[in-house]
Amino acid sequence: MRRQLTPYPDAALCAALAADLDAADLRSEPLRGAWGDDADDAFGRGIRGPLLRAIEGRTDALATLGRFFVVGLPQPADAVEAALPTVGLAGLEALGLAYREDDVAVPAALVRPQSFVDADGVGEWWIASDLDEVALGGALPPDHVLGVGGASRTLAELVMPVPVARALDLGTGCGIQALLVARHATNVVATDISARALAYAEINAMIAGVTTIEFRQGSMFEPVAGETFGLIVSNPPFVITPRAEGVPEYEYRDGGLVGDALVEKFVREAPAFLIPGGAAQLLGNWEARAGVAGMERLRSWVPDGIDAWVIERESLSPIGYAELWIRDGGTTPREPEFEPLLEAWIDDFAGRAVDEIGFGYVLLRRPKDPAAPPLRRFESLAQGVSGVGRALRDGLRGHDALNAGMPERLVVASDVTEARHHLPGAENPSVIELRQGGGFARTLSVDSALAAFVGACDGELTVAQIVGALADLFEVPLPELWADLEPRIRALVVDGFLAAE
Repeated sequence: MRRQLTPYPDAALCAALAADLDAADLRSEPLRGAWGDDADDAFGRGIRGPLLRAIEGRTDALATLGRFFVVGLPQPADAVEAALPTVGLAGLEALGLAYREDDVAVPAALVRPQSFVDADGVGEWWIASDLDEVALGGALPPDHVLGVGGASRTLAELVMPVPVARALDLGTGCGIQALLVARHATNVVATDISARALAYAEINAMIAGVTTIEFRQGSMFEPVAGETFGLIVSNPPFVITPRAEGVPEYEYRDGGLVGDALVEKFVREAPAFLIPGGAAQLLGNWEARAGVAGMERLRSWVPDGIDAWVIERESLSPIGYAELWIRDGGTTPREPEFEPLLEAWIDDFAGRAVDEIGFGYVLLRRPKDPAAPPLRRFESLAQGVSGVGRALRDGLRGHDALNAGMPERLVVASDVTEARHHLPGAENPSVIELRQGGGFARTLSVDSALAAFVGACDGELTVAQIVGALADLFEVPLPELWADLEPRIRALVVDGFLAAE
């Protein structure tokens, strides 16, 4: 049975650990090269056998630390001492990351390289977190501190790359979002209800050498009462969990409220902590109840005068949702605990007449001009996405530009292409499509007039000049053509197909 240690931030020891990890080249690409692409991909699915087989017998620092910190396996103490000559095993014990049992060094935490790409470039950090279920060989403890998972990467992709003076990472966990936000924020406040999570987050900031993050303990917005920020990000503990005896509650994912009340609380309260022009971005779940769509319920939570852009990425049935999160906690259908947990989830959803559960992204913004009509956009997108943060930023900029009136000139975004489909032998296309290569990867069917307008948007001619020329070309009265094109042009601006020059 592994001992659980309390992580303890120490700047000098973290700097020593970083120096040793750097010297060992414990990074994603060297590790992938050491055990191969297939083994690396298998490890991402929780299968570690091929990885260990590939580096069996190797005693160099990279292999030793790969087994010790990346996989979470005990190693000979002298091998760990040799791989970490600066911090040493005593330093790891002081940090709460490992301990000695006779001649064996036992990891009490994972320390994995985590690469990132943002508007400022490419980089990589080492991120410490609790041992996962693969390393533990069973279910997670309730106070487990999660490393960088799929939700963390999703939120990182979602955050708009906009410089701000002050930012808030609410529910920071291991601190990955705070580190990312610190790259374009002068100061960051990172909060969490878990003292254990905050300790890991502070250790990770120290290992990365980032000194602009302040860590505070508390629930929701309590630690920042009366303060405002240019950006709030949150991957909150939004998982809907039954408040029933025998159902484990994990601090990293369960907010302690019933149903989707935590997301509702965030949406209702976050705008009060934003400066004019400031934005809040979060991941969340929302329930459809008794035939009322989840996004309709969410729409009712948004305060008046606040911009809201909500994107539902997927929805699950109550059974599918329960299975997902029971497995996430390390319990599989082969184990006797699975069926009682499933019944508890189903009973919980039935008590609120829940039909399905949606998952997606929420963007809230306090407009700089309180008199401006707010953006209210609620949509479902199933296709693959990339560069979402930039797409959201550009969509807000387009909305703001349109609030000031139709821009004089518009230009086509660089990732937009046009496809025309002809029936065999036909002179004119039966379908014309505009396609985005990035962002939300939208594909829109357009008619000849709108396609011709977009094709002429190179910044040379004004919008009025283009529409006037098209009215002559199609022999349509100008007011009639403009009435048809104007709302569709506005949609193209907010969707990022067109941008104000």
